[in-house]
Amino acid sequence: MSNAVKTIGVLTSGGDAPGMNAAIRAVVRTGISNGLNVKGIRRGYAGLLEEDIIDMNNLSVSDIIQTGGTILYTARCLEFKKKEYQQKAAEICRKHGIDGIVVIGGDDGSFNVASRLSEQGINTIGVPGTIDLDIACTEYTIGFDTAINTAMEAIDKLRDTSESHERCSVVEVMGRTAGHIALWTGIASGAEYILTTEKYHGDIQRIISKIQDRRKLGKKNRIIVNAEGVGNSAEMAKIIEVATGVETRATILGHIQRGGNPTCKDRVFASAMGTMAVELLCEGK
Repeated sequence: MSNAVKTIGVLTSGGDAPGMNAAIRAVVRTGISNGLNVKGIRRGYAGLLEEDIIDMNNLSVSDIIQTGGTILYTARCLEFKKKEYQQKAAEICRKHGIDGIVVIGGDDGSFNVASRLSEQGINTIGVPGTIDLDIACTEYTIGFDTAINTAMEAIDKLRDTSESHERCSVVEVMGRTAGHIALWTGIASGAEYILTTEKYHGDIQRIISKIQDRRKLGKKNRIIVNAEGVGNSAEMAKIIEVATGVETRATILGHIQRGGNPTCKDRVFASAMGTMAVELLCEGK
């Protein structure tokens, strides 16, 4: 361990993801086992600017590995895009003796801001935490497995009611501009069609034709999984119903995909990533 590192901070930023608490727990306990003081920064970068900083110990993270959300809370902070606030944040870190920070969050804001903070002389390690699986240079992001299992279970239930009413269901899943959640849940639930931002180019006639073909074969239910980045699920459902004569409903799963108890995979990956983040700070990375 580098003697220069005595105190580290940990924060969660951006959208919450199941497994963030497991990562926080790993950071705190690994830090303490390495002889470090660990401070929790509540409400992300906004909380850092407001000095909402607490001391953490092993008891602080007891019984949280199985819970969704984040015990440190999270918030957006548009101010942090300005250099003056980046400098202020670095000064606050020095004031509280924080030598390095572990940021658990996504790419759009969390990691960009983390890089700005590192430019101000605060060693910062990013832990990829987002259900979207859309961060470069990592094979996995904490929360994805839980989110796709939540979406898959919801689609399984929707198929039951679609079968009973001989309906078509357009199910919109999260993922921002990435189609990974749609692809995985669509394959796992046997969807008739999967729409992702990477592949869909407005060719709704192909969907209509497929529904008509399956109807002739006696198919009683139809599931179309639509990525958030494609959107317009309600309008899509109307077009399909008019063209096919099949009653069609749109269901937007929304934020239920971001909550819930993390799966085993998310707990283990989050723990491993949180541990490695502290080890990297100790090495002066």
